[in-house]
Amino acid sequence: MKYDEISHFSHPYHTLESEYTKVPFKCDGCKEVGIGSCYKCSNCNYDLHRHCAVPSPSISHPFYTQCSFQFLERPPGNVARYCNACEKDITGFLYHCKKCGFDLHPCCAKLPMVLSDGEVKLYLYKKVSEPCHRCGRKGRSWSYRSTCKKYNLHVACVKEMLVESWHEIYFGNGGGNSRKLETRIPSLKGTLQTHHRKSKGKVQTCCEVAGFALQFVISAVLGDPTTLIAGLVGSMM
Repeated sequence: MKYDEISHFSHPYHTLESEYTKVPFKCDGCKEVGIGSCYKCSNCNYDLHRHCAVPSPSISHPFYTQCSFQFLERPPGNVARYCNACEKDITGFLYHCKKCGFDLHPCCAKLPMVLSDGEVKLYLYKKVSEPCHRCGRKGRSWSYRSTCKKYNLHVACVKEMLVESWHEIYFGNGGGNSRKLETRIPSLKGTLQTHHRKSKGKVQTCCEVAGFALQFVISAVLGDPTTLIAGLVGSMM
């Protein structure tokens, strides 16, 4: 359910309004990158992912059938926690299974099992046997894999690509300019050409799939799987 205006326990002095932004922001709840649908404070610089602003008190996940994840404002205990989906540190809001000790960022917990534009489909896997087109490694974090099984992208790798951009956006001279991301996201074309040197047509087709896949996976990781972040990756290929 979507609300136009909400009160939130993490920001009790002002209400938060539902907005859509093409400018990247850092969620003040989970401390992760966000874009698209969000809740913002009009009085101060406070932003929340939609999943952090209106969380489910508890969730289950098909990858962890024996677990019950509870929403928490902060990581439990004094030991550093990491997300079992993306393998990145957890420093804010999270879903935690007390029984098994597993943790998920709110946006990772809500990653769609299938991303589709009507023609190409990407399925979320806990592990895949083929290497990621970004890092060349197998296993590691959750991955999105194309129907043809020729394209894989780790959720962790997408986050790394975004984190690489974040430093310049927030600490460099770029201010909050989302166009900075466009020049910092590495191209996957060289990797794809290495995999498909024998067929020029196959390279083009696979690159088109890669472009679609990267845009949709970035959108999902940033908390808004319904949006194509075309402006961020338009020049990637």
